[in-house]
Amino acid sequence: MGRRKSKRKPPPKRKNIEPLDQQFNCPFCNHEKSCEVKMDKSRNTAKITCRVCLEDFQTGINFLSEPIDVYNDWVDACETAN
Repeated sequence: MGRRKSKRKPPPKRKNIEPLDQQFNCPFCNHEKSCEVKMDKSRNTAKITCRVCLEDFQTGINFLSEPIDVYNDWVDACETAN
């Protein structure tokens, strides 16, 4: 007499990791993907600039910061100003 065969389940499928955006919509001129983020991690600063209306914003960052964090800081600063 032998053992029963075990029914193996296939391993779960892995989800693909999508990279975060590097270019964003401008909150002032509403052009799509016109704002570009430049991060200088050695100086702990980041600058986001719109190529169309030339608006810019500079903020402090840390080693965990991503470009989306800089964009969110810019949008938050715009909302507090208005």
